[in-house]
Amino acid sequence: MSRAVVGMIAGMALGFAGYFGGFGAFVLVAALGAIGFVVGRFLEGDLEIGELFRTRDDRRR
Repeated sequence: MSRAVVGMIAGMALGFAGYFGGFGAFVLVAALGAIGFVVGRFLEGDLEIGELFRTRDDRRR
């Protein structure tokens, strides 16, 4: 599945949540989507946990 299709599905999910559930549901769906994205990247091996907690100065080295 292409990234464009995944983005469209995510946008539609957020749109439905915002329309039917209000702003609180919109924020909840967006937050859970972001968490799912990070977990997915970690499980694929594209992300290390240490990268999330490094300071800006540590990344330059």
